[in-house]
Amino acid sequence: MKFLPRLIAWELTGMCNLNCVHCRASAQKERDPEELSTDDIKKTIDNIASFSTPVIILTGGEPLVREDIFEIAKYSTDRGLKTVLGTNGTLITPEIAKKLKESGIKRVSISLDGASPDAHDAFRKRDGAFDGAMRGIETLKDAGIDFQINTTVTKQNLDEIERVFDLAVRLGAVAHHIFLLVPTGRGKAIEDEEIPPAEYERVLGWMYEKQKEMEGKGHGSMRMFMKATCAPHFFRVVDQREKENGGRGLLQRVGRGRLDAMSKGCLGGTGFCFISRKGDVQPCGYLPVTAGNIKETPFREIWEDSKLFNDLRDPKKLKGKCGRCKYKLICGGCRARAYAKYNDYLEEEPYCVYEQRPDLV
Repeated sequence: MKFLPRLIAWELTGMCNLNCVHCRASAQKERDPEELSTDDIKKTIDNIASFSTPVIILTGGEPLVREDIFEIAKYSTDRGLKTVLGTNGTLITPEIAKKLKESGIKRVSISLDGASPDAHDAFRKRDGAFDGAMRGIETLKDAGIDFQINTTVTKQNLDEIERVFDLAVRLGAVAHHIFLLVPTGRGKAIEDEEIPPAEYERVLGWMYEKQKEMEGKGHGSMRMFMKATCAPHFFRVVDQREKENGGRGLLQRVGRGRLDAMSKGCLGGTGFCFISRKGDVQPCGYLPVTAGNIKETPFREIWEDSKLFNDLRDPKKLKGKCGRCKYKLICGGCRARAYAKYNDYLEEEPYCVYEQRPDLV
């Protein structure tokens, strides 16, 4: 099976104008002197484009604080890569939206962790964050740029999720991506805010129902794509629910060599990777294990030859109940949570409630 990068999240900076308590990046107010230069980034874009055409997600921190953001976006676009932006939305003005469109940005993700100023601002630890995000969304709409809503789920905002979903539909988002907290970075300090496994299961069941609703009539005349992020066992839930409803199930619909973002849980090292602001290449932003650094080794060599990525591409190396599970090809468990708990990225997923019957092993 040939593995090519399909999505690359690129942390351009650690700087941010907010101070979100769950932040993976532990965002900073001053620029890190070790951040990749514009030339470093362009050189790696050239290397990526030489053998693949992934979606490039420009993120941070807050990527809009980098003065060269539009230059980077245009360079990536001109090299034939679909380029998108992840932002908190508060810095988007009509002028910035115009520059984003001119640079070729195809979609912007805006983080909304509550459906009201009180809920979102409490989560983001900044008064006015909600109103700023909403202004950013309206400005993107005026500029004709597609946007999606990203929501991180914790105990603090668990009751807000359905309201955020309804708001995303009303606003006209093309997608709603729900992130289930992985306690790394600043988020490690709120590890007790991670919802328990049983609640994860309930949220994933709700997501399945909403996804089916969007595939049908949707809300009004609109359809919106939903995606569970950092919850690979969602695809096990999909398989189980489809079979309960008389369908074939996901396992039978997905053939070897055809696993993708729509049919496989953890893509870390198989179709997805993360490039840090210092150039470290990791399976994802939540798994602090490095496959190599682009200042020292070309990206393609890291992607194809690193032991870390090749470990993650071999489901036979998974341990514990993940290694025994019939769903390991479409789920794979969250390697970041396994690493956080066991200090071993091949260990079993600690937040999955599924226990396979011994006779099915």
